[in-house]
Amino acid sequence: MEFETLRMEVDEGIAVVTLNRPARRNAFTGEMGAELTAAYRYCDGADEVRVVVLTGAPPAFCAGADLGAGDRTFSESGAEFSAAGIALPAWRIRKPVIAAVNGHALGIGLTLALQADLCLMATDAKYGVLQVRRGMIGDAYSHWVLPRLVGVSRAAYLLLTGDTFDGRRAREMGLCLETLPADQVLGAAMELARDIAENTAPLAVAASKRLLWSSFERDSAGVGESETDLHLLLMGHEDAREGVRAFQERRSPKWTGRASELPEFDGNASDAAGFRHEQAPDAAPTPDR
Repeated sequence: MEFETLRMEVDEGIAVVTLNRPARRNAFTGEMGAELTAAYRYCDGADEVRVVVLTGAPPAFCAGADLGAGDRTFSESGAEFSAAGIALPAWRIRKPVIAAVNGHALGIGLTLALQADLCLMATDAKYGVLQVRRGMIGDAYSHWVLPRLVGVSRAAYLLLTGDTFDGRRAREMGLCLETLPADQVLGAAMELARDIAENTAPLAVAASKRLLWSSFERDSAGVGESETDLHLLLMGHEDAREGVRAFQERRSPKWTGRASELPEFDGNASDAAGFRHEQAPDAAPTPDR
């Protein structure tokens, strides 16, 4: 795929999506939002993509909204405007998304990164949800994501003050897994991505990710029921045998399941009947629920 504001490269199961407006510190525009949506849609549907790594062309990850229009930046958006930033948030993709935040991430630059499943940040970069200091509010589902990441009190601090902080503080608050020097962030993210791509079952990862994110809207009983249903469905797939065989034979697994086999469902595995017709002929029968 060709883009104006992004680069995307796929190699050995890993899609690296790079925000690519370095002269503007990768400042976010409507075009970038549309292109990032397209890149995510491709990665979601392409079975050759096992993991997505989102990063920025140095020297920044994303400096926030492009303010090139001056005081008209936020006041003249059309009816198509959505503060969600992109039509397909990272948690809706059936592949793990790792944010390699290799430089400053401000405003929507930070809130888009926090939609990822896993986040690594540059230690000495600057971060913040600055929108209230620009007469706006946080975007990209930040009022939904932040309380779940860091709790209501810290989310309120981030959203209501617009304060800035470094990577050490970001890690203390629980916004990322770890922090590293900026020039090491992408390498660490790629190492993590390779481990996932080489050693985990695509279908199982897709099911677990979907269940994890849907748990925010459900009680423990509902999550437990869906978790059990998904276990039963996956137990009928050849990958459940291959994972054990590979471990016992001390070799890399050869997965046959594909993330694209996972049907759309809102945390309710009873909607995921599409698993059943993909069972290997010699697989154990799936128990009735």
